[in-house]
Amino acid sequence: MVPLAKVPSGFHARVLAARLGSEGVVTQLRGGGVDGPYPMGAVEVLVDEPDLALARELLLVDEVESAFDDDDDDGIDADGPGRVVQVSLWLALLLVLALVVQAYVSTVA
Repeated sequence: MVPLAKVPSGFHARVLAARLGSEGVVTQLRGGGVDGPYPMGAVEVLVDEPDLALARELLLVDEVESAFDDDDDDGIDADGPGRVVQVSLWLALLLVLALVVQAYVSTVA
């Protein structure tokens, strides 16, 4: 087995291993406590040496495709739903603040 990539967590490593496995590339994960009680830290993804070129090609294709996924022509921002949640939280905070001010004014008057 030869190293293919080093990823920041066990989750990322498992996603990468699943992607490669769907194409028939056998992987092994090393480091970061992948199977231990404290899965923290970087994890190295290893592949068989004959599959190394195929694995690199698959990762490159995925990276190129993801670069084009953000450029949608439907007019919706790529991070739209997250933005809606953030605006909703600010509106809720503003509403609570307005209610507190109203209650204060009512008790003072």
